[in-house]
Amino acid sequence: MKRFLALLLALCLLVLAGCGQQADAAYRQISQEEAKEMMDAGDAVVLDVREQSEYDEGHIPGAVLLPVGSIDEDTAAAVIPEKSATVLVYCRSGNRSKTAAAALAELGYTDVCEFGGINTWPYEIEQ
Repeated sequence: MKRFLALLLALCLLVLAGCGQQADAAYRQISQEEAKEMMDAGDAVVLDVREQSEYDEGHIPGAVLLPVGSIDEDTAAAVIPEKSATVLVYCRSGNRSKTAAAALAELGYTDVCEFGGINTWPYEIEQ
């Protein structure tokens, strides 16, 4: 019985340690106003994670397209070479951008900010 309890305790500690590692790979959620201020200040990669056809219909000026389904180590590095770069992520409504931001954080990007969707973007959009 003692052996079983010790094993159970060790397993619980391993699970908790694994959860702690997940917290390191995180992104911040910011408001669209904060995102706009960061864009205006420069030094941020604005990442549109929608599909090409959506991007072509209208996107935030200067945004780079990287569809959420294509994000991996190579495609992310091609668009965002520096893992310490500030990355501002958006999509149509805010669902895909959360998935993409989490994926980038898991790949080691350390300053990822998700700010929702273009549907509610109150600023300029270009085609």
